[in-house]
Amino acid sequence: MKKLGRTGQRVIKIVHIFFASLWVGGAVSLNAALLLLGPAETMGELLGYNYAAMIIDDAIIIPGAMGCLLTGLFISGFTHWGFFKYRWVLVKYVLTVLCIVVGIVVLGPTVNNQPAITMELGIAAYGDPEYHANYVHCLMGGAFQLTAILFMLSISSLKPWNRTGKTVEVAPAGEAG
Repeated sequence: MKKLGRTGQRVIKIVHIFFASLWVGGAVSLNAALLLLGPAETMGELLGYNYAAMIIDDAIIIPGAMGCLLTGLFISGFTHWGFFKYRWVLVKYVLTVLCIVVGIVVLGPTVNNQPAITMELGIAAYGDPEYHANYVHCLMGGAFQLTAILFMLSISSLKPWNRTGKTVEVAPAGEAG
């Protein structure tokens, strides 16, 4: 497979970092909103919170996550990094897919269900068991997502593990080169 040249690698890396920034920024924003916004005092405020969470999820987090996955696949396919040469790349793929699945299965439905509950119950939604369960799922899933994303950023920078299938030779004491 043809590899990207230096300029192409830089461009795709910039695009990948852009999507990672969206994903991180959205995750931080959504988690901060869940934790730091005080309780709404009116139905309108609560509905605003719910719709803001949906917008952050739909317009920032989802495009960021999908963009990271797609640009990551592109980087692996068209640069020297490959798909299976480095353990840290494999870990990033596993975590990216896991985060996307958690987002689709847990977070998306809970975030998207909150406005309907609020429209039906108004400010009394705070006392609704389903609304509360959704809120807790968002807190727990959001904390998982943010932790995983920050870990992926760290391993992208540190590249901590050896190549797969390769052993590292350690020079005897006093012969370090």
